[in-house]
Amino acid sequence: MRVVVLSLLLLFASPVIYAQASLTITTEPNAIVWIDEIRRGATDPSGKLTLTKVSPGRHSVRVRAKGFKETTTPLLPGRRALAVKLVPTTDQAELTFQEAEAAREKARGDEALKKAADLYREAIKLRPTSPAAQIGLARVLMDLNEFKEAHAAIEAARRTRPSYAEASAIEGRLYRDEAFDDEALRSFRRALREAGGFQPEAHVGMAKVFEDKGQFAQAVAEYRAAIAQLSDSEPVIYQMLGAAYEKMQRPKEAVTAYEKYLELAPNGSYAAAIRSILEQLKREAAGEQQIIP
Repeated sequence: MRVVVLSLLLLFASPVIYAQASLTITTEPNAIVWIDEIRRGATDPSGKLTLTKVSPGRHSVRVRAKGFKETTTPLLPGRRALAVKLVPTTDQAELTFQEAEAAREKARGDEALKKAADLYREAIKLRPTSPAAQIGLARVLMDLNEFKEAHAAIEAARRTRPSYAEASAIEGRLYRDEAFDDEALRSFRRALREAGGFQPEAHVGMAKVFEDKGQFAQAVAEYRAAIAQLSDSEPVIYQMLGAAYEKMQRPKEAVTAYEKYLELAPNGSYAAAIRSILEQLKREAAGEQQIIP
């Protein structure tokens, strides 16, 4: 079984990073930064963001700030600092899209989500060929359980951008929510193909499907692939990993995963619950070690 898990991990985590270094990005204040389409954070009021884990090699850096034209800049191998100059924009379609994205991120409850959906629809009217706005709309509709409309938004995005890894990952999540596990796996695998293997949202989605099927070893492999690709930027995946290990009755590994979550997110939403079960898991892990010949 261990060989199977390792093989799966190597297969799906081909971009795994072994040597990493820091990178400082300087741009507008409160700008959102993506590296290789993975959101890595936002700049501080001075316009700086320092990332402690960036793999060697060439990357793509995308930066968005309210009121400015979004830009994508190549990051060449060996660079440890990058200045990104943003140009102010009066493009109403882009400004409305930015407003929709901000509304979606802040949305709590159906009414706020519906307002975000309306903003995405307005942005799409202003620029019908915007796949990013269609995908943002699909995410909101998924949260509203409006699955048919969400699928329609994904198809609209693909008409403009046929190979779109994020669209395929969201489609997989939709199918899982609809309890179509086989279709979900096909969409997640399509996302991985379209992204050249680097699509942590798809890895997490596959992990959840495997958990639904009771295939916990495969789920663990997928969670670990996502963790490697995200460079610890999403602590919640360690919580998911720990829960999967618990279901496999592997308390030692569960403890390691949960402790990593607490290290990265000591005040996270799962922190209190994890602390309440850690001591029991440690006792179980100690007992497990004692009975191993």
